[in-house]
Order: sequence, then structure tokens, then C-alpha cells
Amino acid sequence: MTYKARKKLALFVLVVGLPIYIIVAATIMSNMMTREVDLPLVVEFIVYVALGIGWAFPLKWVFKGIGQPDPDAPENRQK
Repeated sequence: MTYKARKKLALFVLVVGLPIYIIVAATIMSNMMTREVDLPLVVEFIVYVALGIGWAFPLKWVFKGIGQPDPDAPENRQK
């Protein structure tokens, strides 16, 4: 995948995908809280942490090197 395509995909994931993921994660936690059986605080904390960082690991390849200059761009050399 080219650098420009990865940069556009990373922007799409952050602008569109992450808000959708947040809504889904909040819905899951809301449904867990309204059940008749209350989860222990430790389990609830682990679920929050897993949902909070769980989106980044599968998408790590998209964000890797995005902050660096384009490796495929021609170098501008002044003589």
C-alpha cells in the first residue's frame, strides 16, 4: 500500500471509524451495566481498558510511519 493511500486510510479510520467504534463500545458497556447481574469493578475496568486500546492493535499497520516524510517522494536537492 502506498504512503498516500495509508495516510488517507488512517485519516478515514480516525474521522469515521473511531467514532463508530466509540458508539459501539459505549453501547456494549451500557448493555452490560443494565443487566440484573452487576459485574465486579475489576472486570469492568478490564473491559474498559480492552475496549480503549483494543482498536489500535489491529490497525497498527495503518498508522505506522504516517508521521514520517513520504519515503517514495523524490528528494529535492538544491545545487
